[in-house]
Amino acid sequence: MKKAALFSVLLGLVVTLSLMSSCSKKSSGSSTSTGPTLYDSLGGSTMVSDPANPGTMIEQGRLGIRSVLDSTIFVIAGDTLINGFFQVLLAEVTAGNTSGYTALSNNLTDFICVATGSTDYKYGGKSMTDAHNPGTNSRISGYVTTAAFNEFIADVVVGAKQNNLPSNLITSVGALLETLEGTIVQSSPVQ
Repeated sequence: MKKAALFSVLLGLVVTLSLMSSCSKKSSGSSTSTGPTLYDSLGGSTMVSDPANPGTMIEQGRLGIRSVLDSTIFVIAGDTLINGFFQVLLAEVTAGNTSGYTALSNNLTDFICVATGSTDYKYGGKSMTDAHNPGTNSRISGYVTTAAFNEFIADVVVGAKQNNLPSNLITSVGALLETLEGTIVQSSPVQ
């Protein structure tokens, strides 16, 4: 079941991503998909009111993904088994600076939107290898182990359940995220 929860893998461990990339709409493009994507199953491009930004509309799929990710970030912050990887972020938030948190939320949301099939957004952050390497990303405090990766997955599941994400969607996203373990878990420094 932890592999199915890999949705958390991407979410939490991407948290250590470069937090510098923000969400950006593609200027044009058409989908060549022949059927609904996982993004469509998560709510798709139907526009809804953004509860975090009154008067603003947001794609339903993006809102759902962002909600799960934001919940997951808070779960990770309280998880002493892995929150040490996020010392920079936790210190910022504790000092009242939420810019890193906002950047992380946006960056992770972009990543998941694209990974699940959205054509309206693009991910502009670091590669998974660079994002999880303290030598190329000063925002992560150590190399991610398999145990930390699995704990992150468990935390993503908690975040997904807090947002009532159906088990079949957790499993689908988990299967997608499972492919990232090899680039996130680094047993030794990557040059």
